[in-house]
Amino acid sequence: MTEAPGAPSGPRPIEVALLTSVFVVAACGLLYELAAGALASYVLGDSVLQFSTIIGTYLFAMGVGSWLSRYFERQLPAHFLRIELMVALIGGMLPATLFLANAYAPGAFRLLLYGMVFMVGMLAGLEIPLVMRILKRNVALKDLVSQVLTFDYLGALVVSMAFPLLLVPHLGLIRTGLLFGVMNAAVALWAVWLFRRELRRLKAHLAACVMVLGILLAALAGAEHITTFAEDKFYQDRIVFSTASSYQRIVVTQGRAGHRLYLNGNLQFAQADEYRYHEALVHPAMAAHGAPKKVAVLGGGDGMAVREILKYSSVESVTLVELDPAMTRIFSENPTLAALNGHALQNPKVKIVNTDAFGWLQEGSVSAARPPEGAKAPSGGSEPREAGSVGAIDTFDVIVVDFPDPTNFSIGKLYTNSFYALLDRRLTASGYAVVQTTSPLVARQSYWTVAQTIESVGLRTAPYHAHVPSFGEWGFIIASRRPWRLPDALPADLRFLSADTLPLLFDFPLDMARVPGEVNRLSNQALVHTYEREWGRTTH
Repeated sequence: MTEAPGAPSGPRPIEVALLTSVFVVAACGLLYELAAGALASYVLGDSVLQFSTIIGTYLFAMGVGSWLSRYFERQLPAHFLRIELMVALIGGMLPATLFLANAYAPGAFRLLLYGMVFMVGMLAGLEIPLVMRILKRNVALKDLVSQVLTFDYLGALVVSMAFPLLLVPHLGLIRTGLLFGVMNAAVALWAVWLFRRELRRLKAHLAACVMVLGILLAALAGAEHITTFAEDKFYQDRIVFSTASSYQRIVVTQGRAGHRLYLNGNLQFAQADEYRYHEALVHPAMAAHGAPKKVAVLGGGDGMAVREILKYSSVESVTLVELDPAMTRIFSENPTLAALNGHALQNPKVKIVNTDAFGWLQEGSVSAARPPEGAKAPSGGSEPREAGSVGAIDTFDVIVVDFPDPTNFSIGKLYTNSFYALLDRRLTASGYAVVQTTSPLVARQSYWTVAQTIESVGLRTAPYHAHVPSFGEWGFIIASRRPWRLPDALPADLRFLSADTLPLLFDFPLDMARVPGEVNRLSNQALVHTYEREWGRTTH
């Protein structure tokens, strides 16, 4: 290390302490930014938009803070200490405050979100210049900049990896925010000790540190109560299960109408009428096939669709592809929730694959194109849809696609022509796929955009709809190479569908009739924008 003239060789304790503080400050700052982005995605949807605007606001605020740092000339350690405590309090309380605001004052959510992000960003922008000016007393400028930026970026790297993989799944957003607030406050307490000879009002600074630490530790101890307090108000019915996975917030409530499942605050099913949705989703395709043996379900980690599929004695295997292992785990192991799907996920016919459905379809297609090393390639004229030969595609008689609505680009890719082209390759020649496709009444153009996109890859479509009281009028689309035909019979124990009423589902009144739609592609994600515009007009 090259030091300023007259300074002894080797890093001084105060330098090590301040560089460690830079690491912690950078880690905490990025975490608050990520927490705000995740919360905004949960509440407002469209994760790309939310993360983009929050990152932009945060970086702009850091620039404002850096500019303001020029006005801090004296008592730099005292200023650093005060700023650190403000970051600890505002940033640490950010997730809890936003959760409570969403439940009790939803109209103020956006203002609080961007206001708190701006405040944290501005304070973070003040911190680093002050630390550099304090370190400049003992370190040459060349080494100073490289060291500070190295520790700054290292802190950001550690948090960017830990946030989705460790912190959110195990602690949740509220506890994670408070924990890092405590870390910020601990840095401030450390600064009191380091600069005890320079601080004019040592006892006052020490008292401020103790007070902020006390507030954050008390909130951390009561984090579960804060979460419950906010969610009880938001969901109204009693919460019987809640957890935060790497992918989403999962909440199950129980009220007079039975259990309800929410993912990131969005209703997925209500026990009182979920049978209508899942019977309509599964049986028109399954019964029309006649004797399906191999079935795949993409999404649907709650196991309700699998429950309906297992009503067919011809079924030999069901492959459930669900991204979030927390979903399949709780609906397999929790006695109450497993009872809702009839313990379908524990059936020996069911194989659970926790992975991204798009990647799963791609892997099947790639493996078909690349026979194992040393294997003899099939001779010309072989049928690519036939399973069993070397390098053949693993195909299915029926594929049920039960994804959430396309509220953001990560889900929107599962409604693109690229996805449906891969889906087509995994169907047997006589197979059917069925796709849940939002409301043709509320989101009419979105619904028919999906139909247009499926048809663009050469598949025939059979659109239909059903009334599900919890959702309203809901749409589905059957996709296949051969024309869909009305089944001769349905399973005997259904509560909603019958052979006589099934044709009515395929009749669309004028206000749900087909309208032109743009093909949804990975390159344009037109469906996400259309969906957001149409659902944005409602209070659903």
